[in-house]
Amino acid sequence: MAFFSTDALNPGVRKREVFGWAMFDFANSGYTTVVLTAVFAAYFVGAVAGGADWATFAWTAALSLSHLIVMFTVPAMGAWADRHAAKKRLLMLTTLGCVLATAALGLVGPGAVVLGVVLIVVSNVFFAWGESLVAAFLPELARPEAMGRVSGWGWSLGYVGGMLALGLSLGYVLWAQAQGQKAAQFVPVTMLITAGVFAVASLFTLTLLRERAQPTSQAAGVAGWRESLRQLQRTFHAARRYKDFMWLLACVAAYQGGVAVAITLAAIYAEQVIGFVQQETMVLIFVLNIAAALGAFAFGYWQDRLGHKLALGITLVGWVATCIIAALTTTKGGFWYAAAIAGVCMGASQSSGRAMAGMLAPPAQLAEFFGLWTFATRVAFIVGPLSYGAITWATGGNQRLAIGFTAVLFVAGLALLMPVNMQRGRAAALDAAPRQAGAGFTPA
Repeated sequence: MAFFSTDALNPGVRKREVFGWAMFDFANSGYTTVVLTAVFAAYFVGAVAGGADWATFAWTAALSLSHLIVMFTVPAMGAWADRHAAKKRLLMLTTLGCVLATAALGLVGPGAVVLGVVLIVVSNVFFAWGESLVAAFLPELARPEAMGRVSGWGWSLGYVGGMLALGLSLGYVLWAQAQGQKAAQFVPVTMLITAGVFAVASLFTLTLLRERAQPTSQAAGVAGWRESLRQLQRTFHAARRYKDFMWLLACVAAYQGGVAVAITLAAIYAEQVIGFVQQETMVLIFVLNIAAALGAFAFGYWQDRLGHKLALGITLVGWVATCIIAALTTTKGGFWYAAAIAGVCMGASQSSGRAMAGMLAPPAQLAEFFGLWTFATRVAFIVGPLSYGAITWATGGNQRLAIGFTAVLFVAGLALLMPVNMQRGRAAALDAAPRQAGAGFTPA
């Protein structure tokens, strides 16, 4: 594990623990890569919904419903996890839920729209809950000056996991097609492959990762959950003390909407607008993941040197270029250029945002503040794909106009990033520690 340098870690944190933490990104990336991006999204629109005019909107509406559920549950869940020192226990439960729901997607055949919608909603809710919980461990593991580097380790390893799940699925698809099988026969098997990779890889996280927080005096009793909700309300009311964190949330709510479009609609756009066939789409997403892994790893180091804000701003400019190229190109080669830029920006922007949230979150409220961060990303994952689906439906299938609109979300993200002051925000987060000394948090 020479990949993980100890000088980036908090005292008492062992390299194998960081490896276990990063392996969760490895484990769950197959879900986003295979289910949401490369395989099931296009399968749902083309086969399950029969390519109907409303199919893309139905897909984005299902995802939006799942994100709406997450928005109104994950902040309180984070507050509850902080008070009960239960991040790891909840992570275990959400992982199991996502694995089982992903495997159940194998039951969705042509015409089973309702079943497909239900399972996508359930699996994506569990996925988002787990993503928020594992992100809250980052400030416990990494030194403040190395937050971007350690976050980049996780994201880059995550894309490797996505490539593994997608590579195994692609291998099976090519074999199945050689046997004359149709999508309704081989897509369900790719769901089982993805669930299996998620289950096995997550065992490293659940075995190696430690829970460092301690339960507070208010944790016990029936009133514990209500107290968590009250604490969340106090956090919103006290947001003026953390205005840079709140500006970051607004920025995230904008630019992650565009990232959500890339994640959930890239395969649909490639196949229905550019003319890719399924195996070409899977290869495209595979290469995109290689670029994303390199982007997350490299930007993790550059981010700590350049500054978090500048690093994120650079990636948002790259996303704007991606959207413009994708909207204008009419060839597969041109779309490959857009995908290459998107791949680099994907890993870098995701890693940058998570590290910035870790820098600006008060140490005693990590799960709670990452719950707010997840709240903002779920807003984005509703606004981005749903606006794309609505524009496509309203314009009779004009996805070029929809992808062009996505560039506006990244421009808005750039504008909302400008007021963020990392030094001021970090000082506010650290100043909160003395006031929260009774919260029971034990720093790493």
